Amino acid sequence: MSGLIINDVSMTFSLPDGGSVEALKNINLNIKKGELMAVLGPSGCGKTTLLNILAGFLAPTAGEISLNGDRVTGPHSERGMVFQKGALFEWMNVSDNIGFGPRMAGRPKEEISKRTKELLEIVGLQEFENKMIYELSGGMQQRVALARCLANDPDVILMDEPLGALDALTREKMQSLVLDIWKETGKTIILITHSVEEALLLGERLLVMAPRPGRVHKEYQLPFAEIGVGADLREVKRHKDFGPTRDEILNMIWDMEEEIMGRTESA
Repeated sequence: MSGLIINDVSMTFSLPDGGSVEALKNINLNIKKGELMAVLGPSGCGKTTLLNILAGFLAPTAGEISLNGDRVTGPHSERGMVFQKGALFEWMNVSDNIGFGPRMAGRPKEEISKRTKELLEIVGLQEFENKMIYELSGGMQQRVALARCLANDPDVILMDEPLGALDALTREKMQSLVLDIWKETGKTIILITHSVEEALLLGERLLVMAPRPGRVHKEYQLPFAEIGVGADLREVKRHKDFGPTRDEILNMIWDMEEEIMGRTESA
């Protein structure tokens, strides 16, 4: 079976004092190949926990994950991760960072060089191939991180707040790049964000999660990612349905935050 299947996944963390925290409960999702899904929700709803389980960094306490019919039991190159900060190798230049995965996989040098040059062009860094990571801006570093992920040719790209630390203009450019890569490569992309606007722009499928325990609260199928490919994202935000959907989700999350605060104050 193709696609990423999340079957009744729950996650409980044990605490040093003998207690426990139920981070996720009974998550069931079928993510089709080539889908672009954004995951949104208040702090503590288990977004990053879910992403770490999908990456294979954590094993769920119940349920299972499968990709294209094979059970996920740990990290694998078929699932690439882009972190909030690039997690790049400071002692390597841009090209060597991008080619790191294929080198570790024993790919021929000619193949690595060709693929690296292709990816440098895709992310717009063809003039920076020999620059060291510390010489790059934050936005450029995230471009390198995205190219390094693509170099391993994963089936699924997992993105954990990858644009959160960028300034507004750079973030908008990177959002456009994500849409372009999604359309050009046909990769499945799952993106965690705290920004409602970003989730609307980058999620043809958008999940709003509720906390304690983390679970899917509401799901949206949206047109804005498709509209935004190759377009001015500021124009997309002027779409007649963008503002009302944004306000609906903001109110939804605000109500959840208020409920959480009420629980905390009464505890």
